[in-house]
Amino acid sequence: MTSPIILALDTDDLDIAKSWIESTRDAVGVYKIGLEFFLKFGREGIASLRAAGDFQMFLDLKLHDIPNTVAGATASVADLAPKFLTVHASGGRKMISAAALSAPDISITAVTILTSLSDVDLRDVGFAGSNVESAVRLAKLAVESGARSIVCSPLEVAAIRAQVPPQILLITPGVRPAESSADDQMRTMTPMEAINAGANFLVIGRPITSHWSISGAAMREAALRILEPLELR
Repeated sequence: MTSPIILALDTDDLDIAKSWIESTRDAVGVYKIGLEFFLKFGREGIASLRAAGDFQMFLDLKLHDIPNTVAGATASVADLAPKFLTVHASGGRKMISAAALSAPDISITAVTILTSLSDVDLRDVGFAGSNVESAVRLAKLAVESGARSIVCSPLEVAAIRAQVPPQILLITPGVRPAESSADDQMRTMTPMEAINAGANFLVIGRPITSHWSISGAAMREAALRILEPLELR
């Protein structure tokens, strides 16, 4: 079975990103390229990474604009062949549908509620419901509009899994091994808890990449330790 780990390539050094991929290939299923990385290195950076060995890509651009603009943006990166491409579910039905129609071979991935937001934060920006209620509502809307995967906090996974078809992939950031320290993500679970709740993929960064200061082998072992209790090795 493919590893459920999506490793976040959160670095501004292209050579380090290459080394992370090379060091963890047998423990990681997908690699996440975020907005900061994409804005700095662009298409050429992705080509450079793939020249060192192909990999499945989670292109995390969180597109959010009028439907025509998102359709054009989606089409413009379709030749990069990401496995997943993120859009904000709050962009609405027409926007999500436009993205899905522009790149039918890509799993358009709708981001529900950012893991950095609390219920208080949601109220501040005008959401009426709690994190769970809002995430479920956005996930259902996104799936009805053509999204084939959903990004949500692990605390919302079970509620969303109960409301969307089984073939919809649920991707969870905010996943931390029990021994990891806290960061800017407020709604977290351990990898095992997230998988048991119904997640298909786990976005993990620092609990693995922090071991790079020791060695690439240490990074690989950190990823394998996360996999071990999931019985997926």
